[in-house]
Amino acid sequence: MRYESPATTKEACTLLAKEKGTAFVLAGGTDLLVKMKAGMVEPDLVVDIKRIKGMCDIKKSASGFVIGAATPNAALSENAALLKAWPGVVEAAQLIGSKQVQGRCTMAGNLCNASPAADSVPALVAAGARVVIAGPKGKRKLAVEDVPAGVGRTVLKKGEIIEAIELPAKKPKSGDAYLRFIPRSEMDIAVVSCAVNLSIDGKGVITAARVSLGAVATTVLLVKDAAKAIIGTKLDDQAKAKLAAAASAACRPIDDKRGTVEFRTEVAGVLARRAAEIAYARAGGK
Repeated sequence: MRYESPATTKEACTLLAKEKGTAFVLAGGTDLLVKMKAGMVEPDLVVDIKRIKGMCDIKKSASGFVIGAATPNAALSENAALLKAWPGVVEAAQLIGSKQVQGRCTMAGNLCNASPAADSVPALVAAGARVVIAGPKGKRKLAVEDVPAGVGRTVLKKGEIIEAIELPAKKPKSGDAYLRFIPRSEMDIAVVSCAVNLSIDGKGVITAARVSLGAVATTVLLVKDAAKAIIGTKLDDQAKAKLAAAASAACRPIDDKRGTVEFRTEVAGVLARRAAEIAYARAGGK
């Protein structure tokens, strides 16, 4: 196995593109190193991107935030501006692993691992986040929900890496939230998860919304019908009931030892209601 630590994105992409064997990107390594130790993967090349300028930075501008692909999740909660603008995204990222893991794991790695139960991904989708993808042919941007292609698969082409995650600027009177159900109190994998991002007007009426679900399909779901159910309302009981029904209807889960189809489908609706209530309160709704 070869280990490379390039100084530029271009160099990293070139290394990955030219490798004839199996190549992996190392950001935090909390997924990759575990798989290597377990014998699940045997890389011919590991490309460590942490030395590349900007990969571990969080930058704020008028258009929002740019989070480098190797930025550890622990740094997200230490950024006051990011936490104030996108508490749901930060809270979702904080749920990944232990305190020790938080110092290494990354949202970009969580996304590229392509687990349907990834915690940060539904929150990023609800926020309308995009990724900056660099490759041999230049750069392109994709909505986060368009990156996973299935369990353990992404749409990234050979030689491509995620360079950064872009979060839009927080809209006035808006709020987001992320919730999950797990059997244990912490350090567990989501059985069902939901993220909601919404905006309200001066009268408390929801003017825009995005609702996403995790662990109920092979990839994260952006549920447009769930968002439509609450837009134009003050999140009254009828709106929340329609939201829950739409969330449950969108589910395509499996039966496994962690949860049945029926359980996951019902809990998706429950979490959608609760996440919407939190997001609405954060937006200033009453």
